[in-house]
Amino acid sequence: MAESVATTGLRNIPGRAILYMLAGSFLVVILDTAVKWLARDYSPFQIGFLRYVIGFFIAAGIAQHNGGLATLKTRRLAGHLTRSVLNIVTMLTFYYALQLIPLADAIAIGFATPLFTTAFSGPLLKEKVGIRRWSAVALGFGGVLLIVQPSGHGVNMGAMLALISALCWSLTQISSRQLSGTEPSHTILFYYSVAIILVLGACMPKLWITPHGLDWIWFGVCGVAGSFGQYCYNQAFRYGEASMVSPFDYTGLVWATLMGFIVFGDFPTHYILGGAVVIIASSFYIAKREAQLHARRNIAPIAPTE
Repeated sequence: MAESVATTGLRNIPGRAILYMLAGSFLVVILDTAVKWLARDYSPFQIGFLRYVIGFFIAAGIAQHNGGLATLKTRRLAGHLTRSVLNIVTMLTFYYALQLIPLADAIAIGFATPLFTTAFSGPLLKEKVGIRRWSAVALGFGGVLLIVQPSGHGVNMGAMLALISALCWSLTQISSRQLSGTEPSHTILFYYSVAIILVLGACMPKLWITPHGLDWIWFGVCGVAGSFGQYCYNQAFRYGEASMVSPFDYTGLVWATLMGFIVFGDFPTHYILGGAVVIIASSFYIAKREAQLHARRNIAPIAPTE
């Protein structure tokens, strides 16, 4: 995962971007599995705090390996602060969701992220979103509703928290793409690790429970898998456009279903699987449509010959 300062900036290497996204998706499912295990006995605030304490040292180590600690200098503190706030909300809402609903359910709802990204691309990025992509977004949200409220007896709080997390994660991805134009991935990881340590650390005197036994290993898994998973995500958005790489994050449902069954004995219902299929199909259409429009924009007019 080496990254020199000379290669900092956005790139267009689809194969590398896809590999980073696949690796990131797998590692984040491992993180979520560890979080769900720990959330039975520990506050999400403590889980997030210890995760990012480990992440801080990992980011510093990557920086030292890739140009030295000087690469952590930045002139975009406001951008890092914005991303940190979004990441804190994303993390805490998802961790609380994992306390309330099965792992695969939470991750399936998280697949609404590309739908939110498309919806936000108009007002935030000034992109033109046509009727066909809006229709795909509407269909995708129908899949979300199938997961969130299949019985009609009220909204499941865990599902709503997962949906809020997906919304904030879409904004986090947009900010990652923006920051990656000038910032190395380890610098992005470093600054939001610092922000989360400061914010959540202030809560530790009241919420701290000393880990016992194998729980230390689970906390270690959170820190290592989470840090390298986020690093891979940052790299994926550096080497490929968000609309191209985001659909490959859906491989996470396979890993989540497997881990949920092995570790917790859970298996997604037909509502969850059906809703996930609708969301994935809608997001793939959005990705395909975006690729077509991008190709058209990059076709240069042919100069007349004499």
